[in-house]
Order: sequence, then structure tokens, then C-alpha cells
Amino acid sequence: MRRLMSVAALVVFTYLSGAAAGEFEDGAVAYDRGDYAAALQRWKPLADKGDAAAQIALGGLYADGLGVNQSYSDAAQWFKRAAGQGNARAQFNLGTLYLNGQGVERNATEGAALIERAAAQNYTEAEFKLGSMYASGEGVPRNDSTAVKWYQAAADAGHAGAQYSLALHYAKGRGAPLDEKEAAQWVIAAAKQGHVLAQYNLAILYASGRGVAHDDAEAIKWYRAAADQGYVLAQSSLGVQYFDGRGVTRDVQQALFWLSLAASRGDTKAAKQLDAISPGVTKAELDDAQKRAREWKPLSNRPKS
Repeated sequence: MRRLMSVAALVVFTYLSGAAAGEFEDGAVAYDRGDYAAALQRWKPLADKGDAAAQIALGGLYADGLGVNQSYSDAAQWFKRAAGQGNARAQFNLGTLYLNGQGVERNATEGAALIERAAAQNYTEAEFKLGSMYASGEGVPRNDSTAVKWYQAAADAGHAGAQYSLALHYAKGRGAPLDEKEAAQWVIAAAKQGHVLAQYNLAILYASGRGVAHDDAEAIKWYRAAADQGYVLAQSSLGVQYFDGRGVTRDVQQALFWLSLAASRGDTKAAKQLDAISPGVTKAELDDAQKRAREWKPLSNRPKS
């Protein structure tokens, strides 16, 4: 389960006023520096007095076991108190616990109802999750049109996962008209935010000219973005592009590096391609590529244009 406190310290301070806001902010500062016990000390009195933001923050500490013994049960109790006040973040977090059966008896219907309440308040994560639930039939009847509705809401708010999911629905004509150009635009939006699957698939779109104008240089750019993040299929494809000189100056050393990297991470097609081209290079060249592959580390890559 993702860390429920990953953004809890960013709860808008307008929930609080005066000294209470200062106490909450002191707790947020302590949390950011890793002093979870101090964060707990600041937030607990506020939570006891009924402040929803502090209740969510405490729930996150218990869910993640930060400064306290990890307890989904205690997390659920704090989220329930905030959710009862109509707080969308708390409704989403509690709904997630119900879906997973963490700290509460698993109840997909109750989880879906809570997440739907949060989505109705335009809580973006809930909109995305609800779209996924309708797409799969988790806790709700499967309905692709309703899935598209919620994906669209989250995508319009800038959620990369929703943008990519919406693109897939347009590309397949599921719950929306089949529209490759519309699909491509949402893939582009997600790719620019660093969504690795969107980056890889955008490269394929540019390489094939589906939904966008054919552009091998753009394909290389997006293969590289996904490859830099560690997506093996992109690494393999990038190696092939360098070897063939499509969209980029032919570079056998780069081809050897990317194919070696993909092969070392289990890509059998990359391994076969590497075997096919290895007889045409020196042992030193191959050794250098494999050494670089062993030393490689992934990085975040978010091209903006």
C-alpha cells in the first residue's frame, strides 16, 4: 500500500487557524525532517479536539508506522473521524483500507462508496481510483463509460495515471469513441509528466505514425525517457534504434550498451539481438558496454517538449 502520509503534511492549513495552524505546521516541519515522534506530539492534541487535518496526519503515521507501532486499525479509526466530517482525503484513505482489508474487515462495497464520496468532492486521487474500479468492476458494477467519466475528471486535473488510462480507453474504443488522435494527446500529456508507460507507448506512436505524425527523432526522445527510468522494453528498443540509425546517428557502442542493459535485466529479445551483433564488434567494445550496463542507475526523466 502506498504511504498514506506521503502528502499528509501538505494538507492546506486553512483547515486551522491561529495557534492551531502553528501547531500543525510545527508538526509538518518535524515530519519533514524525520522526527515523527515530535510530529505526533504536535498533531495528537489537535486531532483529539476534532481537527480533520490532524486526524488524517495521525492516521498516516499509524498506517506507515512512523513514530508509532504500525497499526492499520488505529489508522482506520483516525481516518473514520475525519471522514465523518466530510473530509475527502480521509474518505479516500479509509476507502482504500476497506478495499484492502487493512485495519477493517474487507468490504469492497463500503470502500467504493467512500471513494465515490471523495471523488464527488473533486479529490483527484479518488477520481482516478474510481475510474479504475469501474474499469475492472472492483466494488462496483463494471462500466467502461463511467470509468471514462472519472478518468476524464482526474485527467483534466492533471493526474498522469488517469491521462494514460483515458488514452487506453480512447485507443481501444472502450467507454468512449475509438479515437487514436485523442488517445495520443492524452499519452503525450502523461508522458510529459514522467509516466513511464506513456513515454514508451508515445515512442511507439511516433515510430508508427499512429495518432501523431511519424517522427523517428521523437520516438528516440521518448524511448530514451522511458529507458532512463528503467523500463526494459524501452531500453531494448533504444538499442535497436541506435544500431539501425533510425531517428538518431547510428552508434554501435550505444546500441551495445542499451541492449546489454536490457539483456542483463531479463529481456530475451535484447539478448538475441546482442548475440546477433556481437560478432561484428571487438571484445573490448562489448566489455565496455557491459561494464557501463552494470554501473547504470535509473533516473527521473520528464521531457517538456
